[in-house]
Amino acid sequence: MTPTSTDRPSAGVVALLCTAQFVVVLDVTIVAVALPAIRSGLGFAIADLQWVLTAYTLVFAGFLVLAGRLADLHGGRRVFMGGLALFSVASLACGLSGSPAALVVARAVQGLGAAAVAPAALATITATVPDGPARRRALGWWTAAAAGGGAAGWVLGGVLTEQLGWPWVFLVNVPVGAAAIALAPAIVPETRADGASRGLDARGAVAVTAALALLVLGLTRAETDGLGSPLVLGGVAGGLALLAVFARIEARAPDPLLPGALLRADGLVGANLVAATLTATTTGALLLCLLDLQGPQGRSPLETGALFAPVNLAVIAGSLTGGRVTEAIGARGAMAVGLGGIGAGIVWLAVVLAGDAPVLAVLPAFAAMGAGLGVASVASTAAGTAAAGRAREGVASGLLNTAAQVGTALGVAAVLSLAAAAGQRAALGAAAALALAAAALAVPRSRGPARCYESS
Repeated sequence: MTPTSTDRPSAGVVALLCTAQFVVVLDVTIVAVALPAIRSGLGFAIADLQWVLTAYTLVFAGFLVLAGRLADLHGGRRVFMGGLALFSVASLACGLSGSPAALVVARAVQGLGAAAVAPAALATITATVPDGPARRRALGWWTAAAAGGGAAGWVLGGVLTEQLGWPWVFLVNVPVGAAAIALAPAIVPETRADGASRGLDARGAVAVTAALALLVLGLTRAETDGLGSPLVLGGVAGGLALLAVFARIEARAPDPLLPGALLRADGLVGANLVAATLTATTTGALLLCLLDLQGPQGRSPLETGALFAPVNLAVIAGSLTGGRVTEAIGARGAMAVGLGGIGAGIVWLAVVLAGDAPVLAVLPAFAAMGAGLGVASVASTAAGTAAAGRAREGVASGLLNTAAQVGTALGVAAVLSLAAAAGQRAALGAAAALALAAAALAVPRSRGPARCYESS
């Protein structure tokens, strides 16, 4: 993608787009701490409460690839602003909801807006910031905003719920969104893919959107309905079947949404697998810790949120140093280091929660997990966007965001289901094992000069 105007300072572009990304990722986790208050405030049945989370992640994940392609074809700024407007209006509707059904519908619309914002914003950053140190710094800030948004949700959700009430976990988005929409025309240049066909692979878009939505639906319902429930099995099976249909469509389409050459691009698949692993391991483990703190330990939302502050700080620190780490040891090496830190942190978390250690003993685990998440996220984002090429930056951005959302859904379902069946220590052990195994696989296979976007 190439900006149609290049006279605007990239720092302002990056700051605005990172702020928007922070907010849309924040809304995946900020609601978790507020769920008990939402349940009592709106009269949710226990079995239906998870739809407050599921409705958002389902639509968010399902439409990311399509939204990324629309940004390639019709301009990143246009898609970004439209998505942010939809997200802001839906956030207002969420905060004003008077019934469970109204809140769930508004959350779904909010997810649709977020799906447009995330890939358009990342593609615009890669198109407007020159390759080299400036790009690496921008991706560091981007990753800090994305990963920090997910981590900050635990803290801000507790503060807002306890001090202002649950509607404010949604209403806080409205002034931020309005300000970003007002500033975007003056700050963000329009971008479009160079040399790309103007056609949209409609059949492929429908197939992949439905496939991802069904897959996330099945995964997110696993914890409440059980791994063997018809909804879980049907969702996962249906999603996989539609992915096979999507692959067949793409093989025959004249202008496919995901060309085979893109999927074979050196490093792209690996970057997406790492993105999924990062969120699967960290989100599941942190949610299990949150439930332990608010459940058996009886801590308030504010106390629980405050304990998660080191995660935020560590993610930001890891993200801002991730570019230099990636430059020094290559993308694979940086991903291995980050995943190793996450695995070590989860092991320590399992030890602390299983014993009688003071609650502050979780802080080193949080620091290791947050720093590892920041470093590895920068490396996987840099590798994934670089591998795709300029004409498909929006799609690549959508893929990376999709991988992160699917990883979140998979991690939460697997960790909570395993904890219920085999215990907390077994669930955390499995998450740690996954992170450490991925770290071992990511280690560069041969020595040589470090390259920022190496994939082998």
